[in-house]
Amino acid sequence: MPKFNVEESITIAAPIDKVYATVRDFKQWPAWSPWLNAEPDCQLEFSPSGDSYSWDGNIIGSGNMKIVDEVAPNGINYELNFVKPWKSSSQVRFEFDQDGENTKATWTMNGSLPVFMFWMKKMMVAMVGMDYRRGLKMLKPYIESGSNPCKLSFPGETKQAGCNYIGITIETEMKNIGPSMTDAFTKLKSWLCENKIQPSGAPFSITHRFDMASQFTSCTAAFPVEQAPNPTPAGFICAERPATPTFAIQHTGPYEHLGNAWSAGMFRARSKAFAQNKKIDCFEVYENDPEQTPAEALVTTVHFPIK
Repeated sequence: MPKFNVEESITIAAPIDKVYATVRDFKQWPAWSPWLNAEPDCQLEFSPSGDSYSWDGNIIGSGNMKIVDEVAPNGINYELNFVKPWKSSSQVRFEFDQDGENTKATWTMNGSLPVFMFWMKKMMVAMVGMDYRRGLKMLKPYIESGSNPCKLSFPGETKQAGCNYIGITIETEMKNIGPSMTDAFTKLKSWLCENKIQPSGAPFSITHRFDMASQFTSCTAAFPVEQAPNPTPAGFICAERPATPTFAIQHTGPYEHLGNAWSAGMFRARSKAFAQNKKIDCFEVYENDPEQTPAEALVTTVHFPIK
């Protein structure tokens, strides 16, 4: 069976005992788990001893996890079993190292895929790695401040009108997407202001391509306008976003956690909760102004075009 290994780490501003106790408590996992976040109403069952829990969801599938060995406060070993959408088992470990007043948390997985899915090994490593990074980025503020940094809601099917837009296309690694998007929107806003053009709606971005394995993306930062300028300014593009029905997922919180909304949408597409129209690119609509809104109150709606 094709084997794979994933390892991700993060530094948390908290004592090692607190980090260990938080991760050790399965009942706290819904606050930061990158999978349970995708289906908040997933059915959960916790063992009376607190050493295991199971989940059964319509979106994220079903499975169970149990602690098989632990050395407090330095490490916990788990056995992770997936039942649906396919059966597999993996060995998972959390390791904690004191670093001054901080704690380094390292999350690893050693697993294998069914033989018939050998072709998915590279994709699985990329997917689990991305999930681990999302989870650790939620675990950190949860431990440091006691609150979940983001919230998802599910408006579901919507009808989105088409629009003309002016934009800047970005091609970059996902780790650089934040600064790249900020730079693009700054240039767009400056040009619109200089030319006294008022956007006809909320800014948005269109994701044209995302390579999971390389974490490379191609997207366009855009403002809707009543009429595209002629000629098109150098370095900009003018195009039309088509009208389309979508499945919408709304994210409240810092932009760095938007991957949670995308993951929740991809889980739903895979579980056939909606039929995605792959002929139209997905897009994000930024419902409020980051220059006027605290990061924790930023609202972004991710739209998955549907058939």
